[in-house]
Amino acid sequence: MSRLAEALRDQAVHCEALGSPFMARLLGLLAERLTPEGAVRERLFAWEGDLSPQGHSVPLRLCGALHALKMRDPDGALAAVYPPNSASDDALWAAVDATFKDDEAFLMSFLDSPPQTNEVRRSVAIIPAAMVALSKFNLPLTLSELGASAGLNLNFDRYALSLNGTSFGAPDPALTLAPDWNGPLPPRREIRVIDRAGVDLNPLTGPDDPARLRAYLWPDQPERLALTDAALDLPTPDIHRGDAADWLEARLAQPWTGLHFLFHTIAWQYFPPDVQERCARAIATTGERATRDQPLAWFAMENDNGAAGRGAAMTLRLWPGALVFDLGRADFHGRWIDWTYEG
Repeated sequence: MSRLAEALRDQAVHCEALGSPFMARLLGLLAERLTPEGAVRERLFAWEGDLSPQGHSVPLRLCGALHALKMRDPDGALAAVYPPNSASDDALWAAVDATFKDDEAFLMSFLDSPPQTNEVRRSVAIIPAAMVALSKFNLPLTLSELGASAGLNLNFDRYALSLNGTSFGAPDPALTLAPDWNGPLPPRREIRVIDRAGVDLNPLTGPDDPARLRAYLWPDQPERLALTDAALDLPTPDIHRGDAADWLEARLAQPWTGLHFLFHTIAWQYFPPDVQERCARAIATTGERATRDQPLAWFAMENDNGAAGRGAAMTLRLWPGALVFDLGRADFHGRWIDWTYEG
């Protein structure tokens, strides 16, 4: 089996586990039938380095490019075999196979950039984490996000959570998130944001970026597209283009008002080790000078390969006091939360 086929099959398993049978099927067909014939295919088979999501994420680049073509031409051949339509494996493959020649220039260009999503459903972890922090320091929030992409989760105070029939968050929300929630409910606190900003190496805030953002949402998960569209209708937060450590060091060096709530979701693993070290050092140093009038919170929803690979760990740290709270685990796409905090 080629390296490319192996990467495609591995990604198919992940997509199946994350509730996308169409993506699993498409990736399986690509692994089985793709051959190194033509410029795009030759490039894929000759790709150097790590093809997995921890590296160049080549399978998702390719599937994102195909989805982008489908959305660009709603009456085209791909649209006829993509959800919500159904088609045989042979019909689906024939439409995909044709794009490698018919849309070569588009595919080559799309493959140049790594996948970039802004999964708004990760706010199902951010909102209750912020409420825990607010239960310790009842102050307005200054928000900072690392790996902010389009900044959709920086607007989490404008969203609501529906948890087992109980509503949390914004009273007049732009959108409502309803994860499968296991465990006690979080503390109910009003979220008041007075400043919000983020950083990303490649922020998706340009006029053409929403189309790219949508392309990486999986075709058989229309609820993700609906939530993303609702979030895109909100004002775009201040997102800086640049290195996370450079930006964070400068931001934390400035005084802030209220509780500074710093967060990142499935982003830390993509930072180089030196960037991780600098960010952690800047946060710890800032925490040492935090006060009850100007406290600091650091929330991380990140893959720690724990609990037999079940979702991401949710960890909240608070200063002053250097308090650490294990909040539980969350699905990578925010479909469920296993909440363990009982404060």
